[in-house]
Amino acid sequence: MNKNSRKALPLPISPENALARPALNALTTAVVTLGVVLTTGAASGAAQQAAAPETQTLHVLAGKSVLINLETRVRRVMVSNPLAIDATATSPTQVVVTAKAPGTSSLILWDQAGQSKMLDVLVDVDVSTLRDAIQQAYPGEPVQVQAEEGRVLLSGTVSDPRVSEDLVKMAAVFSKEVINSTIPAPPRHERQILLEVKFAEVDRTKLEQFGFNLFSTGTLNTPGSITTQQFSAPTNQASQLAGTFGQKVGTGSTTSSTGTSTLSTTAATSVAFTVNDLLNIFLFRPDLNLGATIRDLQTKNILEILAEPNLMAISGKPARFLAGGEFPFPVVQGGTNFSAVTIQFRPFGVRLEFTGYITDNNVVRLQVIPEVSTLDFTNSLTISGFTVPAISTRRAETEIELKDGQGFGIAGLLDHRTTVQLNKIPGISDIPVLGQLFRSRSVNRSNQELMVLVTPRIVDPVKAAPPPVVLPKGPVPFLNIPGFDRGLPKGEGAGKTPEKTSPK
Repeated sequence: MNKNSRKALPLPISPENALARPALNALTTAVVTLGVVLTTGAASGAAQQAAAPETQTLHVLAGKSVLINLETRVRRVMVSNPLAIDATATSPTQVVVTAKAPGTSSLILWDQAGQSKMLDVLVDVDVSTLRDAIQQAYPGEPVQVQAEEGRVLLSGTVSDPRVSEDLVKMAAVFSKEVINSTIPAPPRHERQILLEVKFAEVDRTKLEQFGFNLFSTGTLNTPGSITTQQFSAPTNQASQLAGTFGQKVGTGSTTSSTGTSTLSTTAATSVAFTVNDLLNIFLFRPDLNLGATIRDLQTKNILEILAEPNLMAISGKPARFLAGGEFPFPVVQGGTNFSAVTIQFRPFGVRLEFTGYITDNNVVRLQVIPEVSTLDFTNSLTISGFTVPAISTRRAETEIELKDGQGFGIAGLLDHRTTVQLNKIPGISDIPVLGQLFRSRSVNRSNQELMVLVTPRIVDPVKAAPPPVVLPKGPVPFLNIPGFDRGLPKGEGAGKTPEKTSPK
């Protein structure tokens, strides 16, 4: 057989032979892990073999090495792109190819007889580290990472467009060319929280003026109620309260004189309540109509509803509410010879901030911050000719867990105010000694309590609209019943007029 007509021998990769060499254990391990594949190109006829040597394609990851075993002794090795790969003959029949950077290169080998073998080496990026980093940063994102001709390909679906931007930044560390083919997932219909809040302010001073003795223990152990006629007593609820605490109540009489109320009974002791105490006791009783009692107090100008906001927010998102305004105040800027004054604004009024979370067992976890603030000009300051009022603030912050429809109340936020009013007659009241007779001084003390009632409700997303009603198509046949309009049955007598019979 002619040596020139002999086909070139294939170049198989044999990691088993390299494992026998301790010096190349690390290189061979990388090759086995990466699964390097050699594909032989098709060759037809001796003419094609003479025109161009047979080529094979070798895929290597950047930073890894491949050991090539030859069946003949190698004479010369040439690399077309030294920046991409480096080839070294470690023995007469072995060549080690090291991938340096992503790219392509040709590797040509010559044997002792002058026969040549050409390999196309493709160096890709090692994305195993990038794949592990993405799994740790975003464990729930189904993202695929691939390397092709030095480029990093990202594909799959992401939950948020910001996640896609972060993935591109992470992949840019491994390659300058990043192809982002990720698609944002359609938005999910998350559950929402509807928060019903009532801000109510109760005048405790007026409550004391309207106070009365609700129950007393009589000798006959009969239930009864007593009132000063300034505020009607809830007698039904009084009986329930007496039965709850196991107390005996009795009848009595009341007399009203100069705005005071007294009670005379034969009992040794009596239980006295005010309207505010009654509200506090029955605030969470399900058998009491709390709304009716609040409306009754409001008609007496005892309770005032400041605001009734209804806020809705997605689970985990904050929501804010403000019913009031913002007042300007000057701020002196230092650091220069001439002090500059800037104007800033501070909100005041009825404010509400809350953040709600819906747990797996349909429990609402709320973080609520209600606040009521007013301008206080009695403690104001004057700066550079500007009068800056103080702010009287009543704020509460709590975190609680409730079920759907359950409510809770925040009370005890008191505001004590004392106002001194001086009335006098101009001119005469300024006369020494005698002017005191023409002056009057009154002291008004107010004691107001802020109550906040909060009720969360779970709201599901809007469901799909029902399908439209399909109207009948085509002509509809008419009713063909004899005597239908006259109400006669079908058969004999249909269409006939009934005969009149004269009474006998």
